[in-house]
Amino acid sequence: MLGEKGDFITSPEISQIFGELLGIWFISEWMATGKNAAFQLVELGPGRGTLLGDILRVFSQLGSVLKNCDISIHLVEVSEKLSEIQALTLTEEKVPLERNPGSPAYMKGVTKSGIPISWYRDLQDVPKGYSFYLAHEFFDVLPVHKFQKTPQGWREVFIDIDPQASDKLRFVLAPCVTPAEVFIQSDETRDHVEVCPEAGVIIQELSQRIALTGGAALIADYGHDGTKTDTFRGFCGHKLHDVLIAPGTADLTADVDFSYLRRMAEGKVASLGPIKQQTFLKNMGIDVRLKVLADKSDEPSRQQLLQGYDMLMNPKKMGERFHFFALLPHRRLHGGSHPMNACQSKPSPSPVAGFGELAWR
Repeated sequence: MLGEKGDFITSPEISQIFGELLGIWFISEWMATGKNAAFQLVELGPGRGTLLGDILRVFSQLGSVLKNCDISIHLVEVSEKLSEIQALTLTEEKVPLERNPGSPAYMKGVTKSGIPISWYRDLQDVPKGYSFYLAHEFFDVLPVHKFQKTPQGWREVFIDIDPQASDKLRFVLAPCVTPAEVFIQSDETRDHVEVCPEAGVIIQELSQRIALTGGAALIADYGHDGTKTDTFRGFCGHKLHDVLIAPGTADLTADVDFSYLRRMAEGKVASLGPIKQQTFLKNMGIDVRLKVLADKSDEPSRQQLLQGYDMLMNPKKMGERFHFFALLPHRRLHGGSHPMNACQSKPSPSPVAGFGELAWR
């Protein structure tokens, strides 16, 4: 389903620069919060492992900065097939994978750069501790409840068999109130709403962990800030596909409602964004990185880099459709993560990379 020959393609498959800048983001946050002696990098739904591979390459290149830090990788992946592909991409072939289907960590290995890596089916199985969490195009694939405003109040949208044709499906409105209606805000002004309870549960878990042990979560996805209505759609072979036709043969997705994610964090942590991918990557120095790579490349590679850059940054392509959103401990934004200087009454926190303009010093 992933890649040029599948149903859709993701940013890491388009350009290596994307993953490199995310790797810089995690190192930047680790440094800004006092260079902890160890951290876990946890990715939710790692796809083919391409993004993590690019991030780990940055970690290796900046080995002198990270040399005294004990890093471990933790992947949350429910698909056995994908976990095997990730292992091929990321692990050292000479070190055999340790498989234990009954254990919370069902597979363990060592990355090509010598970092321990483990696979889990559920975020709750990942050990608690100072961690950085990454969710790239993860929340958009979680199932949503759809609701329509009617003269009788909110009604959930269900899927039913079409009575005119038994091999077809149709959308219908529930005849009465359903339990999932509890997720709708009392002041909701839209007439059609999509809610993802599973996303809420995951955000609450991330928020509790970050509030308790520190770290941060970086979420990148296409979505909106509580403004869109009906976004549930299918993709098959890179083309839009009717979600009710041939279920199981197309990739189904719904835009992420970042206002809902912020609400689900319940104030336990601070949230930043959503900001457009174009803005985030520009703030992270994508133009500088592109120039460095282009100067070293031959003509075909240079063209490929420029095409990838256009795909990521062009407002008509991914630049404005994809957004970045972060969860951070309150103390990260309001001081308290650094020891105080004698002449300072309160430490001034450094800006969070990507979410503000890059200042060259």
